[in-house]
Order: sequence, then C-alpha cells, then structure tokens
Amino acid sequence: MKSTCYLIVLSLVLLISCKPGPDPIQYGFDGCHYCSMTIVDKQHASEFVTQKGKVYKFDASECMINFTKDFDSSVIALYLVNDYNNPGVLVDATRATYLISENIPSPMGAYLTAFNSKEEANIARDINQGILLSWDELGQRLRN
Repeated sequence: MKSTCYLIVLSLVLLISCKPGPDPIQYGFDGCHYCSMTIVDKQHASEFVTQKGKVYKFDASECMINFTKDFDSSVIALYLVNDYNNPGVLVDATRATYLISENIPSPMGAYLTAFNSKEEANIARDINQGILLSWDELGQRLRN
C-alpha cells in the first residue's frame, strides 16, 4: 500500500514539474530564434513555450509571430511578450494590446509595442499616435 502511495505522489510531482512555463530572458546573452540577434531590449522581447516546455526567445514580437508561420501552433502552450510599461516583465501575448506607432521604435523596425492592458495602450496611442491591435488582428496583419 505504501509503495502505491509513493508512486502516486511521485507521479504527481513529475506531472507538476513538467508543466510548461516561462523562462526568464537573459538580456545581453540570449539570441533571437528568428533573426539571431542578441536580445537586449527589455520592452520588446518575447518568447513562446511549447507543450513539452521548450522555450523559443525573440528580440521582438514580430520575430516571434514571423517564426510561428512555419511552426505547428498546436504544440505552443504559452505566448509571452514584454509589457512596454514594465520592462523585463513577460505577459500573456494573447491578452496584450499592441500599438504600431512610428514614434516608438522596436528592435526590428515594425514599430510594434505590447501593453498588458488596453487602457495603457490607449494612453500610449494618445501620446504617440498609431493604431491599436488585438493578438488576433496582429497575427492576421503580420501573417499576410
């Protein structure tokens, strides 16, 4: 009976430890999986994590989206982007609001910036002009 309990507990620990999660970006050391540039910008970096826990890191949101064009998206567990107002903080990319504004340069020249909330994105648009997009709208725009 004890061995069965140990086996169940061990299985639960292994199951929990295998849950895919974000991996902190090592700015100045990690390279972009799409363009191979070193990731240094804490306001525009991004990453995605597969169901098996493999992490792909990018220096810009547009690199991540362009990389996924040739990737089986059904195996992706998490899409994460840096929140512009909290440099170095990764947030759920599918819930972020995106601003394309030529007044906010991004590493790869798409002028694409992610915000954790629509309210913050609206404030940034009022200051910098540009257009706001959801995750789905951004994907349609960049994948075409």
